[in-house]
Amino acid sequence: MTTTGVAAIAATDIHKSYGTLKAVDGVSFEVAEGEFFGILGPNGAGKTTILEIVEGLREPDAGQVRLLGESPWPRRIGLLPRIGVQLQASSFFEKLTAREQLETFGSLYGVGAARVQDMLELVGLADKANTREDKLSGGQRQRLSIACALVHDPDVVFLDEPTAALDPQARRNLWDVLRAIQARGKTILYTTHYLDEAEILCDRVAIMDDGRILALDSPAKLVRGLDAPTRVLLEPGALTEAEATGLPGADEVHSDESSLTITTREPAKLLSALAERGSLAGLQVRTATLEDVFLSLTGREYRA
Repeated sequence: MTTTGVAAIAATDIHKSYGTLKAVDGVSFEVAEGEFFGILGPNGAGKTTILEIVEGLREPDAGQVRLLGESPWPRRIGLLPRIGVQLQASSFFEKLTAREQLETFGSLYGVGAARVQDMLELVGLADKANTREDKLSGGQRQRLSIACALVHDPDVVFLDEPTAALDPQARRNLWDVLRAIQARGKTILYTTHYLDEAEILCDRVAIMDDGRILALDSPAKLVRGLDAPTRVLLEPGALTEAEATGLPGADEVHSDESSLTITTREPAKLLSALAERGSLAGLQVRTATLEDVFLSLTGREYRA
């Protein structure tokens, strides 16, 4: 994690309710300068509400937020040039090209043509600069939305589910854009449903549900802390269940039409035994993921 150790965002015991619904229930976290920080959770977990409170779009019922050393509520005009916001639903000016969209957003901050071109290149839209927004693909529109949030060179960038509804190719393409943003030293606070994505991109993540943070750490530490077994998958017919059950390190064995799965907490011992038997062809090893952490914490299926 490339940070200065200074908190760009500090939220302390934040509460927000709508009638009897506790949207945010005592949330605290800090985000260091230059950190890529993810907030994960299903619909209704409180992710977007937290973002809106930190951005200064919504007032908390209780608690304190510091954004770049200042309280974002009531709205502070001086903070606006230092933050960039990409919302779940992107809105653009009608009938404008990608370049014209960026020029219009940039004009609010006195941004020149060179910066607009830089943003088009950063998000991979230089060849679409003269294409109208409504003629862009979904992934291209998302990249344009992020470029609009970055055109004034903010210090902190808020991204609310930036890869939602994108196909796998467009989603992975956007990952490269997000990595490039962080490489420029920007602090990123980001929400997503996609746990695989967060595991790859984020320095740290907070897993939320029912308005509370259930766990907060780097993805790798959260996975290690789960102490989950390893699953070794073999091609059908490689071994019988009885043969697999007798292998050193094998804890549980089950099979179906597609594979034979051995669960183990001693993968080295098990893999060594399989190698001795010449049973490594088509073998797959699956360790715990961030999704396993989420399911362990919530005790129910991940709600997308």
